Amino acid sequence: MIIKRRRFKQTKSLKERLVEEAQKLRDQAKLLPYGPVREAVLKKARRIEAAAHMDDWLNSPGLRPPKKNDTPSPS
Repeated sequence: MIIKRRRFKQTKSLKERLVEEAQKLRDQAKLLPYGPVREAVLKKARRIEAAAHMDDWLNSPGLRPPKKNDTPSPS
């Protein structure tokens, strides 16, 4: 028996989803008392924000591979 994966198209970009999740975690942290649980939530929010910055970096135009016509041919 073959199990098919359920696939769906994302309506928001990865960056938008990451930023929303980080904001939601920061809002949750505001309601928590100071301590290790709050620090863990804030740490997770910072990691998610870092992932959003990495997504920007990876999608930047400076990281595109050269086109076939742009590479010098060996002569």
